[in-house]
Amino acid sequence: MSFDELLPRTSLHYRGSRWALWFFALVTVTSTARSLVHLFAPDGGAGSIAHIALNVAGGSNIVAIFSQWGASQLLLACVQWVVLLRYRFLMPAMLALVALEQLLRLLAGYLKPLQVESAPPGAYGTYIILALSLVFLLLSLRPQRP
Repeated sequence: MSFDELLPRTSLHYRGSRWALWFFALVTVTSTARSLVHLFAPDGGAGSIAHIALNVAGGSNIVAIFSQWGASQLLLACVQWVVLLRYRFLMPAMLALVALEQLLRLLAGYLKPLQVESAPPGAYGTYIILALSLVFLLLSLRPQRP
């Protein structure tokens, strides 16, 4: 089996904004780094980044869930890399997915808020990434000027 059989080439090209491309590249790098931290950090980032108390009953389960979450995030990051490197014409769909992920994070936080001493980085970053992903989604749908 060849690489082209696994990920066939296509004649479709991305024609949207280069700014949207750079934003998506930044999101992809960030998604990859975040997933690797959750997967490989000793506490999965739960205590060291999200400030969740782990010295409680079930603390090891919290770490395990964060690690499993990192594995899921890594799969999404891999799809983002495939789109960035091979299927750029799918970038508007991926930017829509990034926006939807942020909306779902906000919904999850509303339904089940974290009880922490200080807010994790994602608490504020979610709003920023949501707004930026919507702006760059619109830019990715507009054909680039020659």
